Amino acid sequence: MRGFWLSLLLLASPVFGAVDAHDYDAFWLWSGVAPQPVLKQAKTLYILQGQINSTRRQPGRGVQFIAQGMSVPRIRQGEVWVVYRAHTLRWPASVYTQLLGQVQRWRAAGNPVIGIQIDFDARTHYLHEYADFLKDLRRRLPRDLCLSITGLMDWSSNADPEAIAQLKGVVDEVVVQTYQGRHSIPDYAAYLPRMNRLGLPFKIGLIQGGEWQAPHYLKSAEWFRGYVVFLQNP
Repeated sequence: MRGFWLSLLLLASPVFGAVDAHDYDAFWLWSGVAPQPVLKQAKTLYILQGQINSTRRQPGRGVQFIAQGMSVPRIRQGEVWVVYRAHTLRWPASVYTQLLGQVQRWRAAGNPVIGIQIDFDARTHYLHEYADFLKDLRRRLPRDLCLSITGLMDWSSNADPEAIAQLKGVVDEVVVQTYQGRHSIPDYAAYLPRMNRLGLPFKIGLIQGGEWQAPHYLKSAEWFRGYVVFLQNP
């Protein structure tokens, strides 16, 4: 997609509330969400490119890779993570082939792709199973490709320490979501003091226009690596 950044600058920016995207430089760009001029200051983009769905309710089908998001652009600055929304962890070989082929096309076009991100709502009590999946995925990825995952806030309070330990050396970062749907989770502040306990590089995921009060201790947390803002239509 030629002139990708130029087209972003020409689009009007909606007005939002507490989380002002102009205060940040890392963004999720999801399918169906119109690009905004704020993307001109982006240093890091997380761009949705597909979903992995279970279709077992449909006769003759199992797990399906559904491509989503923009066609392969030409981005020349910053860092790009290619994102996949997963609704199941039981991936057949064909899903890995499609996913890795798509990432290769992004790189072949000259885009600065540094890794992939898996967006999966792993319930805290099933983290062992998720860790096993991620270990297998890590082995399949090229060595120069990083692995990011989204995470739930209650991992810091309720997850089995052994399950968290299995993620070390496997994932390069966890982006902890402080929102659900289009709004911030009301009691997010109760979980944040324990995030550093994960012992994993983590970022805080914010929703554009959502409520957010940055705690004073967060910047000095050993494993804190910044913010990612989920852009949304007004």
